[in-house]
Amino acid sequence: MSPEMTEPEIQKVQQGIKEKYDRVAAAGSGGCFQYPTGKAGMELQGYSPELIKIFPPEVLAAFCGVGNPFSLGSLAPGDAVLDIGCGAGVDSLVAAHLVGAGGRVMGLDVTPAMVERARAHQARLGLANVTFQVGEAEALPFPDATFDAIISNGVFNLTLDKEKALNEAHRVLKPGGRLMLADMVLVAALPPDLGDKVENWFQ
Repeated sequence: MSPEMTEPEIQKVQQGIKEKYDRVAAAGSGGCFQYPTGKAGMELQGYSPELIKIFPPEVLAAFCGVGNPFSLGSLAPGDAVLDIGCGAGVDSLVAAHLVGAGGRVMGLDVTPAMVERARAHQARLGLANVTFQVGEAEALPFPDATFDAIISNGVFNLTLDKEKALNEAHRVLKPGGRLMLADMVLVAALPPDLGDKVENWFQ
């Protein structure tokens, strides 16, 4: 968390993120992001065509990830996987297919409306090895050494305390566990008139 942020600014960021993803949950990802989403986004990010074919159009349309965490490593049958910031659950459902009936996937998101949408997708597909719940990356509601792998897609950039979120991820991973993280990174300074805008957190 930036030490320069005041408590009202922190609350504004948290409220802005919630309001944005409430809109995404209600209306879908189209028009809410400045990059391709849905099936086109998954194809652009290199998701396996065989995996994409598994999902119905309404599930594919909910994808709004910024990358492909599955390109960073493999998930094995029987793995326990945590999806931090699961949104509408597309990556969680992909992971559920990869780990098979003997594995389990937990999708976690800070926005209750997104969790409800993810649960609807899970029910639509009838996958019994994936569940969803509300929770924060900075305070993961799981015991130490619970998961073989953690995936996350476009979420850590939204966390206010990134060090705490990464420490939490490390805590709940088993020894030798993998963090497969896709995200956006600022590679140059923003213009002076934009650099200090609190809204940058959730645009």
